[in-house]
Amino acid sequence: QVQLVESGGGLVQPGGSLRLSCAASGFIFRIYDMGWYRQAPGKQRELVAGITSGRITNYADSVKGRFTISRDNAKNTVTLQMNSLKPEDTAVYYCNRLGRTTTWGQGTQVTVSS
Repeated sequence: QVQLVESGGGLVQPGGSLRLSCAASGFIFRIYDMGWYRQAPGKQRELVAGITSGRITNYADSVKGRFTISRDNAKNTVTLQMNSLKPEDTAVYYCNRLGRTTTWGQGTQVTVSS
């Protein structure tokens, strides 16, 4: 079935950059809209970036201009390039299909701190 494996998280200083990757399997990746979500302690999970099957992208206002989502359908991967990171970006980051999010991976921890 659906499997989502996130990687690339870590500890970075404010202003730093990080590149997250998501390996997907168990579905026809190329036809699904995909997204990156994040969840900080005590907060609900939120969508921060989305990319359609046609590679149209959208971003939450909080990350617009700093994050870039992309996909490689040949590799069944979704990438989130994170630049100019802020402490408020600290969260566990997850990838998933947009609108079909009943199955989640373990996520990858991003911590932005000096």
